[in-house]
Amino acid sequence: MQVNTRLFGEIDIDDAKIITLTKGIIGFPDLCKFTLIYDEEENREQTLMWLQSMDEPQFAIPVVTPDTIFPDYNPTVEDDMLMELGELNEDNTYCLVTMKVPKDITQMTVNLKAPIIINTDTLKGNQIIIEDDLPVRQPVYEILKARKEQGGED
Repeated sequence: MQVNTRLFGEIDIDDAKIITLTKGIIGFPDLCKFTLIYDEEENREQTLMWLQSMDEPQFAIPVVTPDTIFPDYNPTVEDDMLMELGELNEDNTYCLVTMKVPKDITQMTVNLKAPIIINTDTLKGNQIIIEDDLPVRQPVYEILKARKEQGGED
């Protein structure tokens, strides 16, 4: 599938890499088909990625795996919220959180309250709002800066 994106120009995405978010993104329920774009030379688990809409080429949102920043991140998720994704286990469950990166990058945050859970076997996912008392805008700049200074990944 070819799509002309705002951020990445024209890209060709293999249909086998299309993720279906069954309920869309919060605030954008009609956007259901996505792909992840990231620097292939970097370890995907350790870097900023973009969740690029295949339905609306102008829409892409930065995402990251939350455990790369918060190793203890383990939100409580009701099983019925994820039933339509297929059987999930430790090996096929992939979790992302959205990032907000303003012009002043020292103000960047991640949304720990609404993770995107993806079944890597079925490529189906949902963005869910969890009941745990976690922030919608968790500051991350200082955490990332400290990790980089210690010789960790970006």
